Amino acid sequence: MAARTAVDRRPVARVATDGGVAMSDLSPAEAAVDPAAAPQVPSTARMIDHWLGGTDHFPVDVAAARAFEGAYGPCADIFRSLRGFLGRTVRHLGAAGIDSFLVFGAGVPTRGNVHEVAPAASVLYTDIDPVTIALGQRILAGADRAAYAYGDATDLSTIDPALLARYVPAWGRAPVGVVFLGLAAFLDDAALARTLDELYAAVPAGSRLAFDFDGLELAGHPEALALMGEGFHMRDPAAFPALLGRWRPTADGISPVARWRPDGPPEDVPDAFHGGVAVK
Repeated sequence: MAARTAVDRRPVARVATDGGVAMSDLSPAEAAVDPAAAPQVPSTARMIDHWLGGTDHFPVDVAAARAFEGAYGPCADIFRSLRGFLGRTVRHLGAAGIDSFLVFGAGVPTRGNVHEVAPAASVLYTDIDPVTIALGQRILAGADRAAYAYGDATDLSTIDPALLARYVPAWGRAPVGVVFLGLAAFLDDAALARTLDELYAAVPAGSRLAFDFDGLELAGHPEALALMGEGFHMRDPAAFPALLGRWRPTADGISPVARWRPDGPPEDVPDAFHGGVAVK
């Protein structure tokens, strides 16, 4: 749930520049010194970093976040709740013995992301936005167990096999954790079904999928919904189980993310996202 102009997490062709500016070495601090070199296209990942109170974003991301909030309302608590859900799913997978994670649409790898929740695990973060990838690689430089690379969830062949072997060492041998958050809303039903089925076929039995779907929250906010564009897919919660295909939800089922195995009283936030964990 973020403005269409910010959605760089959709499965699109890989690009090497953002707004005509090579982004491999740019940091937010450097962009502050030289604003002309900053990216001109916002991204969901960096907008979320702003909402989470992070520092790995650019002025264009803050502007897009504020524009979306002008149409919808405050978003920080919603995305903090979603990040809390991520943490609970990672801990749940760890308790099941999983210590290798492949993360799609990973965003900025800070603020309670996977390797911070499970520091003993091996984690390969992937995204399709070159700016976010560069930020992620900068943040994880020198990390022994976590790395960031290009990877399109709809095409597993886009992931570097050497990195997959290095940072998801259980791949092909033992159960792994696949994190698939923030992506379903930008895939139509056919593409989502194909993607989840290909992931199911690729991982060993016992692997687990952390997932979420966008519910119908934005139906009551037409201006915000219009910002999402035609490629955004709200779905009725009744449709969620069938969308998982061969993946089977755990006994916790699919619920608004604030109410999925909460550590205490659930956060009082709109039910924008529904999610859970599913097993092969």
